[in-house]
Amino acid sequence: MAKVAIVFGILLIGLGLGGYFGTGSEHITALIPAYFGAALLVLGLLALKDSLRKHAMHLAAMVGLLGVIGALFRPVKTLLSGGSFADPVPPTLQGIMALLCAVFVGLCVKSFIDVRRRRAQQTGV
Repeated sequence: MAKVAIVFGILLIGLGLGGYFGTGSEHITALIPAYFGAALLVLGLLALKDSLRKHAMHLAAMVGLLGVIGALFRPVKTLLSGGSFADPVPPTLQGIMALLCAVFVGLCVKSFIDVRRRRAQQTGV
């Protein structure tokens, strides 16, 4: 899972940099996916060390969950209030970030369940 965290970190960094430089945005908030990606990248690198793997991956899952919630907050709030999007690019990037983070969290949960099952089989519980 450490390598998966690294890959998703790189994807989010690319999304943030692409959103910032690719759209000519002057708002630093366009880099938010890159910040989440940097956190996942660092946690993935830490998880490569056996003694840090469990804690690093649990933190990475938490970062991913916060990424889903954070990315969906503004678009959902706008839609629920009946508003519309003047520029479709930010909500599109937020949706992509939410999707990437949600897939990552799903993979983390599956991995945690698999590890627990393997451990239970080994101990005979």
